[in-house]
Amino acid sequence: MTYQEQFEEIVRDQLARVEAMKNAPAAPDFASKETIIIGTIDGDGIGPIIMDACRAILEKVLADDIASGRIQLRRIEGLTIENRIARMETVPADVLAEIKECDLLLKGPTTTPAKGGDMPNLESANVTLRRELDLFANVRPVTIPEKNIDWIFFRENTEGEYALGSRGVDINDDISIDFKVTTTIGTKRLARAAFEYAKNNGNKKVSIITKANIMKKTDGKFLDLCMEVAREYPQIETDDWYVDITAANLVSDIFASKFSVFVLPNLYGDIITDEAAQLQGGVGTAGSANIGDRYAMFEAIHGSAPRMVAEGIAEYANPASLCRAAVMMLRHIAMTDEADRLEQALDGAAEDLNMPGDGTGHTAKDFTDYVIGRL
Repeated sequence: MTYQEQFEEIVRDQLARVEAMKNAPAAPDFASKETIIIGTIDGDGIGPIIMDACRAILEKVLADDIASGRIQLRRIEGLTIENRIARMETVPADVLAEIKECDLLLKGPTTTPAKGGDMPNLESANVTLRRELDLFANVRPVTIPEKNIDWIFFRENTEGEYALGSRGVDINDDISIDFKVTTTIGTKRLARAAFEYAKNNGNKKVSIITKANIMKKTDGKFLDLCMEVAREYPQIETDDWYVDITAANLVSDIFASKFSVFVLPNLYGDIITDEAAQLQGGVGTAGSANIGDRYAMFEAIHGSAPRMVAEGIAEYANPASLCRAAVMMLRHIAMTDEADRLEQALDGAAEDLNMPGDGTGHTAKDFTDYVIGRL
């Protein structure tokens, strides 16, 4: 296939995706559902260890609903790097079919093969799942009470640089090209989700983050569309920042506490939210939600930590990030009391346990026992 044909195929695929977005199903009403199926996916590396911890904790906090059949925790196997390589599928078809039978996913970290290594060039499982399930909003909260910081990030999840990250084209030995995608419907639905959150939760400000002065077509479109949506919410202050100065301002005592809700394209959101999580105490302390119209996926924001496995210290992995994601999941299905109980227990663990992830301190089992005891 020539590079011209590859370009044409990419454009056709993206136009078809836009049409599919226009016909997205309505969001489910979890309050009226008789049974809510939560699929749990271990992932790779430390994933099985932290998922075992999180499942045990959820079985405790949801004991009554599990016993009555209203909640089902369903193990989904097969989304491991070994199976994905053996099948040469980023998300094997039978695994994806099983995932689509669930209402929600709680997912451990999965390994993405790096370019130039011994593994084949498989796309990130997260990118594939976000696209296949149309999980357009990645939502990450960060709270640092002692600095008066209460941020929540709405990162676009299905477009930007990551949407076509494995479909770049080598024109010849001298030139390689990757792609960035911004669509009207994709940007507006993300912006509206951010402004609706701000309206419903008493947030007074939304900040739009781009590099629109350089990426004039894609980031320029993103900024213009977000501002268009902002005009529907005159009660909310809206400003915009370039991503580079945003990275600096997050560590500024002058500016940091002035931010509230952020809306960002995909790549910038990935980088900025990791910086924000580090300020909170590290990526191991933060959860992440991936929200769509039909499905929602909740996960830790850190990776699979192959170093910990290689060094034989995987048992010291901290389940806090995955459990924080479980709190977000419970809030998503309006189980507020259960979410509050779990969050309070996790706050206690953060204060009382020492989990540096270097083979010292408390283990994942210690964490599990502590949290269950607090529940």
